[in-house]
Amino acid sequence: MRPSIVLVVVIAALVTVGVYLMLERSLSRVLVGLILAGNGVNLLFLVAGGAAGGAPIVGTTPIGRMSDPLPQAMVLTAIVITLGLTAFLLAMAYRSWQLNEHDEVQDDLEDRRVARRAAADQPSFTDADTEDTGASLDEQAAAVHDETDEGHPADVPSNTSGEAGR
Repeated sequence: MRPSIVLVVVIAALVTVGVYLMLERSLSRVLVGLILAGNGVNLLFLVAGGAAGGAPIVGTTPIGRMSDPLPQAMVLTAIVITLGLTAFLLAMAYRSWQLNEHDEVQDDLEDRRVARRAAADQPSFTDADTEDTGASLDEQAAAVHDETDEGHPADVPSNTSGEAGR
């Protein structure tokens, strides 16, 4: 079976416009883009599934003339998933409209800060465990006290080879 050129053009147009709209910052445009792309992909599944045939029930249709039920089942599942995503995005857009009186996704300030530090090649935070203090590991271990020892510092081994207590 050869697919109809009209269907192929419609699929390409739906997916193209859908992806374009999903790249926008407005949640309502993202929602419309998701719906369009989802419908385009569903059409693609149906076209790729082959020609329509008889009902896939043994005894009612000869085996060679049955349609493949798998693409139809996948499209049905995709419709349900798209409906759930649509409801979720619609709720997010409505909530954004209530809070900000627009539905555009703003830049995250933390993302901007991380990008600025990455461009300057700076660490995003200071970590005392990874900072080089100039002290050896044995000296650092001697400075650490056991918190379960009621405030008394841990015993420091006399040798510095790290084989204390053997």
